[in-house]
Amino acid sequence: MARYTGPACRLCRREGTKLYLKGERCTTGKCALERRHTAPGQHGAANKVMREYGMQLREKQKARRYYGVLEGQFEHYFEMAEKQEGITGENLLSLLERRFDNVVYRMGMASSRKEARQLVLHAHFRLNGKKANIPSILLKVGDVISIREESRKNAKIKELLEGLASQTAPKWLEVDKDNAVAKVVALPKREDIDFPFEEQLIVELYSK
Repeated sequence: MARYTGPACRLCRREGTKLYLKGERCTTGKCALERRHTAPGQHGAANKVMREYGMQLREKQKARRYYGVLEGQFEHYFEMAEKQEGITGENLLSLLERRFDNVVYRMGMASSRKEARQLVLHAHFRLNGKKANIPSILLKVGDVISIREESRKNAKIKELLEGLASQTAPKWLEVDKDNAVAKVVALPKREDIDFPFEEQLIVELYSK
């Protein structure tokens, strides 16, 4: 499947905000956005007037890159959000939050969504006691994520388990930190998403 393989920090610089694509590195002085505030490329430092379409596009790209989904996937989530009751923009963010890889990240078992996606692909987690290695699975209320017993011997999993006690999960996830088990107890709401998205701009973009 196609995926972005270039420098992750370049994406943060392009969007002008931290997308936390490299985990803890993004909170240190090594963060590229801290050292270089301009967009990447030859003309990155140029002062450009952002028009309406540009602002809408940048907001969509920001959300897509934050959750690490492809363009086609993002459009599919938007179509699903439109068909649901409620506010389309909030429905969209809720769907993205419920992705399997994002939930693994939210429960504290990965330092970034990219790492969570890799762990899911390598089948280190179980969903409701069964093998699940598809990052895009949309979880629902009552779903339970656990670590495969064989994976507990993995050095990376051991490291993540040791740091789980210091992680804070969102209120829509119930996490048993002693056993590294997470249960979806509610659907994520807009107030549960702490990233400053302007989701209405995304809706306006797709409504053209």
